[in-house]
Amino acid sequence: MNIEIVSRDEFNSFKQEVLEALKPVGNNQDKKYLRSAQVRKMLNISAGTLQNMRINNILPYSKIGTTIFYSFNDIVRILEENKSN
Repeated sequence: MNIEIVSRDEFNSFKQEVLEALKPVGNNQDKKYLRSAQVRKMLNISAGTLQNMRINNILPYSKIGTTIFYSFNDIVRILEENKSN
């Protein structure tokens, strides 16, 4: 086993590189379509509430197989339309 010593500056530089590389992975705004679980978490609603929004044509969706997708832009639009003064 080889032991290598790195300076604090080298370690911090490496840490910044890793964080920059991971940024696109965790950001929903970069995604055009979201799955149901992501929408429920984003809006803090239950699966039943999300289903009611689909049934009542409040939230448009696309279904491929058994997976339901929602447009991020549609979610933002609905939030804006329901904003209180």
